[in-house]
Amino acid sequence: MKITLNAPAKINWFLDIVDKRDDGYHNIVTAMQFVNLFDHLTFEKAEKIEVISSLNIPVAENLVYKAAVLIKKYSSYNGGARITLKKEIPHSAGLGGGSSDAAYTLMGLNRLWVLGLNTEKLTGLASETGSDVPFFIRGPFSLAEGRGERVNDLNIKSNVAMLLVKPEISISSSWAYNSYRTELTKKHIDIKLFCQALENKDFILLKRLIFNDLEKPVFMKYHIVREIKEMLSKNGAVISSMSGSGPTVFGVFNSVEEAVEASKKTGNNWCRVVRTLNPDDKWQAEDEK
Repeated sequence: MKITLNAPAKINWFLDIVDKRDDGYHNIVTAMQFVNLFDHLTFEKAEKIEVISSLNIPVAENLVYKAAVLIKKYSSYNGGARITLKKEIPHSAGLGGGSSDAAYTLMGLNRLWVLGLNTEKLTGLASETGSDVPFFIRGPFSLAEGRGERVNDLNIKSNVAMLLVKPEISISSSWAYNSYRTELTKKHIDIKLFCQALENKDFILLKRLIFNDLEKPVFMKYHIVREIKEMLSKNGAVISSMSGSGPTVFGVFNSVEEAVEASKKTGNNWCRVVRTLNPDDKWQAEDEK
């Protein structure tokens, strides 16, 4: 059997950095949600683990390969798999592409090899692979805490239209986090109020609630990211914010048509009109015999 999975991108609605941990990571509180922008992974049985991808990085550094090696070792599976990765999510963009690919590799190989691992066990393996990976096992809309490994589902039925814009730069997540300086007074999120505002599409209230602690250090070094955020607001976005550690900025629009119109003003930057996904949306898998 050949199994094809669609691994979604995510956006961070807010990102609150609580403090720095002894292990070098940061404790955070963030709400993440899938959007309908996907990488595509195809899994076939093979004698060894083989990853075919256009990514220009060593195979051993590819999170797909790391996830595959981890689940093979954990399950003591004797065979391997040929994994073909077709990228649509920009690399190092703050959209979680690598983490999503890793999570869907764990889920894909669990099915291909008929391992029977439940969500709890897959989430445990995901936490060994990377900070955001457990979220992608759970998704599509969750609150993540700690370094991202503590994930609690949030139930939102509404979808919103967005325009994602990424300049032609890459930002190291470790640099962004290590450049952040704790402020004496800072805002913290009211999760219940945030969920109510999003469900009701109360964009006026959402705009007051949403923030990203990493915007300040990123904007100071990469002015283009701040300029994109301002451009989205000037062209009809009711909310605009940087996703994760950037450099992608998302703009929330009242309609897909408005987002498409704004996309014409993004210049040479990569952009994509998307919508958020909720638990009722079907996107995950297609099996091919």
